Amino acid sequence: MNRLLAAVIFAVCLIAPTFAHANALSIGDAHELGFVNFGIPSGDADRTNYVNDLIAMGLGTTANALGQTFSRSNNVFGSLPTAVFAADGTGTSINLGSDQFSYLFAKYDGPNYGSEVWYVGDLSGMITIPANGNGDKYGLSGWTLFGPGSVAPTPEPGSLMLVGSGVLGLAAMIRRKITT
Repeated sequence: MNRLLAAVIFAVCLIAPTFAHANALSIGDAHELGFVNFGIPSGDADRTNYVNDLIAMGLGTTANALGQTFSRSNNVFGSLPTAVFAADGTGTSINLGSDQFSYLFAKYDGPNYGSEVWYVGDLSGMITIPANGNGDKYGLSGWTLFGPGSVAPTPEPGSLMLVGSGVLGLAAMIRRKITT
């Protein structure tokens, strides 16, 4: 029995490192939603508008709007929720945790390059993004995470009380029928 336990622990130790690696995103990969040239101004509201414009575009199209040139990838993600600002950060390692984020916007080299947008709705845990855009030419300025905008409505407390009262009334009627 001890040998079997040792073999299982050994196998887990061999396999575990493969699960520890972060998902690495790259420019133009299968998670790319699109590219914004140049992505300036780049405040949170601007970035939100840029991502939502990309979401609305047809696959493989290019458009000019908001003073930017948008290029939508050919990647199909199904129905895409509206982007809602969640968090800003810097660095190439990003912990998505178990939260369900939908999009990641990465700005490269201020006014000199542009902004990559990835769909991350199917990812969790640690991810990495490129430190540079266009080879080694343009450095990462920062990133923004967006959550989904489509949130199921929460019932009002009054309607919950009404449903609860109905269930109690039904239970009382059933109990009365059983005892008579």
